[in-house]
Amino acid sequence: MIIFFERVTHCNTVLCFSSFLNVDLIQCTNEMNVNIPQLADTLFERTANSSWVVVFKALITTHHLMMYGNERFIQYLASRNTLFNLNNYLDKSAMQGYDMSTFIRRYSRYLNEKALSYRLVAVDFTKMKRGIDGVMRTMNAEKLLKTLPIIQNQHDALLDFDANPNELTNGVINAAFMLLFKDSIRLFAAYNEGIINLLEKYFDMKKNQCKEGLDMYKKFLARMTKLSEFLKVAEQVGIDQGDIPDLTQVSVRIMLIAFNYFVLYIFYD
Repeated sequence: MIIFFERVTHCNTVLCFSSFLNVDLIQCTNEMNVNIPQLADTLFERTANSSWVVVFKALITTHHLMMYGNERFIQYLASRNTLFNLNNYLDKSAMQGYDMSTFIRRYSRYLNEKALSYRLVAVDFTKMKRGIDGVMRTMNAEKLLKTLPIIQNQHDALLDFDANPNELTNGVINAAFMLLFKDSIRLFAAYNEGIINLLEKYFDMKKNQCKEGLDMYKKFLARMTKLSEFLKVAEQVGIDQGDIPDLTQVSVRIMLIAFNYFVLYIFYD
């Protein structure tokens, strides 16, 4: 196992480990005789390496398995008290090391937040059932108000990666950005459906829930601006425009109606 991960996360900025990720490693997580904690812990050990390339590849491999591996993998990550402790990580060996270390710190924070979300709600927001009968559209108001802030936190951590096209200069960081892009689309879908459900339930909510819900909707609109910037970067680095969603925001008029209703509810109820 250790030798396998050394091959996957070696010190080479040319990303040539996709075949391992797509076949061998994902298949490993589906084998009942594979020790998932040992597999994950081996990846954690690789993040203690001094080379930014090795650390970044270990994070990418972890993210890939969270997305495509057996659910036992993310369940184990969510069960741990701590995942990646890379807030102070810095590769001083070369100028590129300084630059990439910034994104390693941001990327690790997102993966920590993704695992925390799973711990709190026992589901991966990027994989949940969507549509009119999906999880976020059918959730009751009380649970919705508890769940939306968790999505918001994960969404914020993802967008905090904050790379511009000029910084996506090698295959390693590009691979991380591509996984983040895929997560952003699915996470936004869950987030958007939660907000739609929130607005549909708004006029039946209690007074304190209305205020909380309106605040969440305002935060949603603010995040859409930042997500639009993220998707512009995706388009500029060559991601097919057909894969990039059209971010049609929930009508501002609806927000104003909800706000007026809340004011009237307070003063005339």
